[in-house]
Amino acid sequence: MTEFMLPDMTCGHCVGVINEALTAVDSDCEIEFDLLNHTITVNSRCTPQQLVNALTAAGYPPKQSD
Repeated sequence: MTEFMLPDMTCGHCVGVINEALTAVDSDCEIEFDLLNHTITVNSRCTPQQLVNALTAAGYPPKQSD
């Protein structure tokens, strides 16, 4: 599982875009969203860099999570 901090994720629309972007690269990925803390946790067969690339392309570049 990989955790990302997405400062630009603020609403349900953001969640939908992020979900679509990540499932496009791994249709079986599992994503947990935490809007309050602007984080997601992803369980995927993709590498973390592939996930970062998909998130960035969707307009939600991750910041390093603490």
